Amino acid sequence: MKRFLIIGHKALTTGSFSLNDMPGSAGRMDVLCRCVNSCFFLSHDLRRDVECFLVLLGEPDAPKTVKFSGEKVRYLNPDERSAGSLLQKALALPCTETFRESTRGVYVRRGGLKELLEEFRDEEGNPIFAILDENGSDIREIPPETTPTAFILSDHMNFTQEEEEMIKDLKRISAGPKVMHADHTITVILNELDRKNL
Repeated sequence: MKRFLIIGHKALTTGSFSLNDMPGSAGRMDVLCRCVNSCFFLSHDLRRDVECFLVLLGEPDAPKTVKFSGEKVRYLNPDERSAGSLLQKALALPCTETFRESTRGVYVRRGGLKELLEEFRDEEGNPIFAILDENGSDIREIPPETTPTAFILSDHMNFTQEEEEMIKDLKRISAGPKVMHADHTITVILNELDRKNL
């Protein structure tokens, strides 16, 4: 399973935003919607072996995490409004610390980066995630057997000091020599994993 964790620093944690103003009133929810689409869409198909976690840190009830499962998701179309509508429905649900399904393959719970780092660990007890960082090791130079398949990236903002402290010991991976938008980075990384048959 490939996993992407995207932190939305201003993204609203309620479903009361307008689909017509996701860049403004929803706290750059448009960035997260593009990331969702990059995680899953192929030409006339979906990637079923991907999970996408959106950590929402905006008002009024942060943090919350929305999970999209490629294996189970339905009603997702390749446009920002489609992903935004599914996010609205998820965020309208009362939630606890356990994932609750809002629509097929879309889940919401309380909690954020800290909980996900604790939950997803390898056999030695280390977090499985790597950080996507332009100053990291080039993914093309990493052998397939040691290439990570779970990644953390930020929205249009840098990681906060608190986040940097939580991820300071994680491996850092670069998608290439240029700084790209988060959704483009996801596309490039998935292409590299495809080339490595991961």
